[in-house]
Amino acid sequence: MIYTRKFRTLCMMSAVALLACLLMASAISAAEVKPPVSEATQACLECHNIATPGIVADWQRSRMASRTPEMGLKVPELERRVTAKLEDIPQAMRTVVVGCAECHTQRALKHPGSFDHEGAQVHTVVSPEDCATCHPQERREYGQNLMAHARGNLINNPVYMDLANHINGVQKVAGGKVTYEKPAAGDQAESCLYCHGTEVKAEGTRTINNPQLGEVTVAKLSGWPNRGVGRKNPDGSLGSCTPCHSRHQFAIQMARNPAACAECHKGPDVPAYKVYEVSKHGNLFQALGKDWNMQALPWTVGKDFSAPTCATCHISLLVAGDGTLLAKRTHRMNDRLWWRLIGLIYSHPHPKDPDTSKIKNADGMTLATTLNGKPASQFLIDEKEQAARRQTMRKVCLGCHSGQWVDGQFQRLQASIKSADAMVLASTNILQDVWRSGLALGPGKGSPFDQYIEQLWVEQWLFYANSVRLASAMIGADMGVFENGRWNMAKNVQQMHDWLKARKRQPK
Repeated sequence: MIYTRKFRTLCMMSAVALLACLLMASAISAAEVKPPVSEATQACLECHNIATPGIVADWQRSRMASRTPEMGLKVPELERRVTAKLEDIPQAMRTVVVGCAECHTQRALKHPGSFDHEGAQVHTVVSPEDCATCHPQERREYGQNLMAHARGNLINNPVYMDLANHINGVQKVAGGKVTYEKPAAGDQAESCLYCHGTEVKAEGTRTINNPQLGEVTVAKLSGWPNRGVGRKNPDGSLGSCTPCHSRHQFAIQMARNPAACAECHKGPDVPAYKVYEVSKHGNLFQALGKDWNMQALPWTVGKDFSAPTCATCHISLLVAGDGTLLAKRTHRMNDRLWWRLIGLIYSHPHPKDPDTSKIKNADGMTLATTLNGKPASQFLIDEKEQAARRQTMRKVCLGCHSGQWVDGQFQRLQASIKSADAMVLASTNILQDVWRSGLALGPGKGSPFDQYIEQLWVEQWLFYANSVRLASAMIGADMGVFENGRWNMAKNVQQMHDWLKARKRQPK
């Protein structure tokens, strides 16, 4: 009897253990089950695992390789990254991971650069319109962003293009004169248009010889490679998602890292990253950032990170520790900016339209202010919109700071803007005296960028005033003093003044 009872107990324990093992095995098996890869993408992977293994490895690490659009739509709203409705996503894409074919064969007829490749119509340049298949909200917001129009805002602005041509044009010295040649397309693409964006055009196909796969026919593209934020794509769309979400991993943690922004925002004309590095925020990121959760969605202030990166202030969806929403995610970068500080002669309210080439100031120039600082107000946001954007940014700051701290910093920023603009005006007054005296030609008669005195003026606003404004906005004060800041502006005004006095004393 005792033996039977023991035997029964042993059998029950064995059954429980077996059941536990089966459940554990089932759980492991379920965890290992990966969403299906489409046949078309699988065919791509078989060859590209040999031809471009780095690209394949990056994609395999990506979230897209482990989620289907259908899965992405089932997560809670604040964790959701897919903003399309399920019915708006092509049926064939809904239940497979987003792979090579899903991106590079989408909307093939809309891409002039599509070419026949192993029986499929493939395009090299994946545009924001392709990404909009799953991310229409992000695409819409980005299209309303200054960045999406960065190329047009440069090449369609005669003033800025004149400056770019005098920066990139090769100089020739002969007969005691300096002349500028028209910049080569490659030089433009490798300088200003690297970030602003080239125009990528499809020009048929070409044949390449791959060591592993032999001869392969691919698209022939001009203006390529380029990942500029305002790139004009072969399908006519503007912009590129990959400057921030670098292909082919498209990792959110990369877009949240300040290094992603540093590629185009390092200076001296746009010294945002350099200012961030010397700020207390940048110091905290360098010291503690390795322990932050840069992938969390939503991103919880204090829990996932303890100091802002560029994305925190300008883009990311932020919540407080109790789940309270501090800021919605946005891809229109100036949603939280009420004042425009960089890449211009004087600071001013943000433009209403992201296409700034439409702006005409009181002097008829394609600039948001006159050379004397008068704003073209009809093209700029009004005080009500400025206040709304300032309040949005204030809520972000209040995630870590008291109201008194935030308001005090905003007041300092406004004071720095005023003094930096005043120093630009001082240099402009000197330059206008130069033009009146006939010592340089100036606008309407020649280029305002080809004489030494004019180049000093450009440095005053493009380098030094930008640095002062940004240093105050991002709490990196040292960059606004001796490192391309107030010292340089004061020295520059004196140097311009002394140059003019010396020239006026010379016999005509």
